[in-house]
Amino acid sequence: MKHCQWCDSQFETEISYKIYCSDTCRDEATKNNIALRYQKKKIEARAKKPRKCSSCGVNLSMYNEGKVCSKCLVDEKEVSKILKQMKGIANGKLELD
Repeated sequence: MKHCQWCDSQFETEISYKIYCSDTCRDEATKNNIALRYQKKKIEARAKKPRKCSSCGVNLSMYNEGKVCSKCLVDEKEVSKILKQMKGIANGKLELD
């Protein structure tokens, strides 16, 4: 008995090096591996050339696919305001609109 490397089901085989229970599992695993390699190449390509945030000009991480940094993407004042409102609702001082 062997375990499929993709779906983790048990299967029997006479071939010792078989790792997938079916052609479908093999195809899905292959597609997944190709997608992972593609993502890795994109990240490596971004690492080779410096990129700046289009809003504030800070250097972007090679893992950031966008054109703006996380600080520009999220308004900290707005998040703080919403958290205060949520705290007021939880404490019964404010009501939902």
